[in-house]
Amino acid sequence: MTKTLSQIWQQFRQSFSVEATLNTTTDTGKAVLAATPTIHEQNISLEVLKPVLQDSSSLLDLLCLPLAQIVGKELSFVSLGVNLLNLYAEINQECPTLEDCVFIVSQAAYLQSTREILSLYPAINWDTNLDNLEEFTTNLQNIQYIQLDDQTAQNTISCFQNSELASAFNQILLSRLIAPNVTKFLANLLTKRIAATTHRYIINAWIDAGKNIQDLIADSCGEWEQQQQVIQNIDEYLEKYIATQPLEKVFNQNYSWKDIYIPLKAKTVDQNANPLDLETWVKGVLLNQQKLEQVIFIQGEPGRGKSVFCRMFADWVRQHLHPLWTPILIRLKDINSFSSSLEETLQAELKVRFIENNHDCLTNKNTRFLFILDGFDDLNIHSKVFIQQVAAFQQKCKNQAEMGHRVLITGRTNALQYLQKLPHNLERVEILEMDRQLQQQWLKKWNLFPGHEGKKTDLDQFLGNKKCPSAINKLSFEPLYLHLLAVMYRDETLAFEQLEQASKKTAKIVIFKEFVNWLIAKQQPTSDDGDVTNQENQNYQSDLKHIFTEIAVAIVQSGGVFGSISMIISRLQEKQIELQSILSNFYFPPSKKQEDQIECFHKTFSEFLFAEKLTKYLQDWSRFNTDDKIQEMNWQIYDLLGFGKITPEMVEYVIGLLTQIPDLYWINLFKVLDNFYTNWCQGKFIDSPEQTLAQTKLRQLQHYSQNYSIENLGQRQVDIYAGLNVMILLLELQRYAQEHDVLKEYIIFYPSGQTEEDNLRSDFLRIINYCNCLQEESFKSIVGQFLSATHLRGTYLFQADLSGTDLSQADLSRAELSRTYLSQTNLSNAYLIAAKLIQSDLRGANLSGANLIRTDLRGADLSNANLQDADLSQVDLSGANLKGANLSGAYLIGANFGDELFGYIRWDKNTNWQDVEGLDAAKNLPAALKQQLKIS
Repeated sequence: MTKTLSQIWQQFRQSFSVEATLNTTTDTGKAVLAATPTIHEQNISLEVLKPVLQDSSSLLDLLCLPLAQIVGKELSFVSLGVNLLNLYAEINQECPTLEDCVFIVSQAAYLQSTREILSLYPAINWDTNLDNLEEFTTNLQNIQYIQLDDQTAQNTISCFQNSELASAFNQILLSRLIAPNVTKFLANLLTKRIAATTHRYIINAWIDAGKNIQDLIADSCGEWEQQQQVIQNIDEYLEKYIATQPLEKVFNQNYSWKDIYIPLKAKTVDQNANPLDLETWVKGVLLNQQKLEQVIFIQGEPGRGKSVFCRMFADWVRQHLHPLWTPILIRLKDINSFSSSLEETLQAELKVRFIENNHDCLTNKNTRFLFILDGFDDLNIHSKVFIQQVAAFQQKCKNQAEMGHRVLITGRTNALQYLQKLPHNLERVEILEMDRQLQQQWLKKWNLFPGHEGKKTDLDQFLGNKKCPSAINKLSFEPLYLHLLAVMYRDETLAFEQLEQASKKTAKIVIFKEFVNWLIAKQQPTSDDGDVTNQENQNYQSDLKHIFTEIAVAIVQSGGVFGSISMIISRLQEKQIELQSILSNFYFPPSKKQEDQIECFHKTFSEFLFAEKLTKYLQDWSRFNTDDKIQEMNWQIYDLLGFGKITPEMVEYVIGLLTQIPDLYWINLFKVLDNFYTNWCQGKFIDSPEQTLAQTKLRQLQHYSQNYSIENLGQRQVDIYAGLNVMILLLELQRYAQEHDVLKEYIIFYPSGQTEEDNLRSDFLRIINYCNCLQEESFKSIVGQFLSATHLRGTYLFQADLSGTDLSQADLSRAELSRTYLSQTNLSNAYLIAAKLIQSDLRGANLSGANLIRTDLRGADLSNANLQDADLSQVDLSGANLKGANLSGAYLIGANFGDELFGYIRWDKNTNWQDVEGLDAAKNLPAALKQQLKIS
């Protein structure tokens, strides 16, 4: 039966034997307020309730009063509604209808939600516009005409925030809240949040109302109790896990993440984008109804504050948006098992956290989660598979009303670099380093910490001093390094002499070295007689450093996230130190979800310690010249480098550490590594009837580490990683040598071997194809960013996939690159003289300043490529696609623009011909292009 709200209210008046005696709008609310019990009261008498029906038109008349009277008291509007229904049933000896119950309960629950949410903002005066409520009064009167039938009532109960009643109530409250000190945006957000919170109070009222009223909806009681339990579990999760995130202590210090956090700046992944406030941007995307299908992806360099932002933002959502959005913070490295869809994976994670027996937690219209997935580069699953799962899940959430969740992911800047065909619905932003203003905000916070009295906290003055090394000044704009600098400056452990000589790269090394020393110095050895000699102390510190290093090796070789304690103990060999007691005092906490596993407080720290270990080996190898020593080196290479790819950060640390070694035998180091590389290319380490070095390393890894990255390793994969990591080291040694005259003639690396006369070498292509057996990586994802200035002259690379790689300044002259995939590749200032790129894919490639003299580009796709200032003299562009290409300043004398086989070039209005030189001397220039460029 369909009823209007005014009819239901009149029905209640008749049952309670009262007539309407409405006075002013303000007076109507006083009756509701006077009848509302506190949260400690349950029952209300009939005489108390009669004035409510007599002097008001609905329970929402309460909003006519100053809201301070509602927000400032612990009132139970739910009890008011339940008592009204129960007394109605008692008077009439029958239950009210479902429509009657929904009308009363929804108002009571909405008022309860309003009181709760508005009380979270004690600083806001909600009554500055109390004398200007014409629109509010009109909206309040209009709800009398809303009609309720059985279906509408059931829809309201199942999901209040999407109901017609919620829309009407929100309009009333919105017009009540908007004031000079309350923006329309804030008021609108608050009303949505209040409507979302109303559901929990509807459940409470339904449970409290008793069996007769519960039976109005079949099998409702058990369902309500289950939903109530889920809500309580979510509340407990938010309170215990999310609310505590900003309050956790930093590196065992006496301050929290909240104490040192400042808002970060970022820019969208667009070269011309302007800096923006990261938190504001994320809020904008999250709350934008036009971007419901977008996955929020935050990328940044190591130490920029991605994980800290996740902590802080999750708690902000808890405080200001829940339950409109409920934050679920998940470190991706903590997920042991991934399902075939993200939905199933998240379902399993929710069960672990707070929902044990609810299988529809992702399809409950009253619960919308914001999944904050921190650490894309720490995944235990192929990153391409995962990002596709995330994109599909977000699209599904947009299309299915019962879901509606959002996903935010963080990862390192290069996490997506070599993933082809990224989903279209990624909304990407990159965190920037601090600017001077943000740095000053951080330092001001640092200076005010209570525990810093009497200590050196004037780091801002040191950084502003002209005597401060420029490298340190630059590095101090990186959040992680600024914090480490501040800690060690406070404790007066910084090695200023070393920092004065450091570049920005080596300054990182000095800081990490000093940080390790700072950690070790905090621990003192103990002795039975209480006296510890200086030698014992030195030995103890040396042992600690050795333990740190092996922990880092175990973590890095196990995927960079967790390390096996058993593996660490096995690597320590003769060292008899109680590992657990050592770990408890340092920054290697145990894994919360995996036994026998530990992690490092920051991934960058373990990468640095691993780089130190590798550098020590490299120093030893530089002195090796006997067969026995070379055999020892071969095993050490597989032992240290056969686990997976080394990161750019590790490589940077290694080269920086090597430069600090006096009298390093650079040339001999290059020779022994180059010799290893040559033997590796020939398969000498893998093609053996005896147990191979790769097999030995594989068994070691599989014995001590059980994770996704290790499970997918085989002998070939271990062999590939060892060889490619050595290739990376050789490329970086050459890069360093080319900057030093005494080395540049002796350290030249040819990845495909030196060519003889006009012969082409195919070793490099065979290596690329060998890497096809890798399940998750590829040659370009491992080596691609290290290939700048590489010597690949006369190399056969037919149909190779080098898209997205860095080949800037590389020598590819006379190389066979036909049908090669080079889209989005950086070939700026590269040498491609007389190279063949017939029908190659060069879409979006950067060829600015490249030398392309006599290059064969027939049929090549150069759409949207950057050819600015490139030398294209005598190049053959027959049939090439130049649509959207930038040829400004290019030199095209003698270039051929067409032939009978491939036809003329193709271009469009977006092709940039500005300041092109030599077109008047080009061959087969299309007539239409001549006319366009006004060439006679």
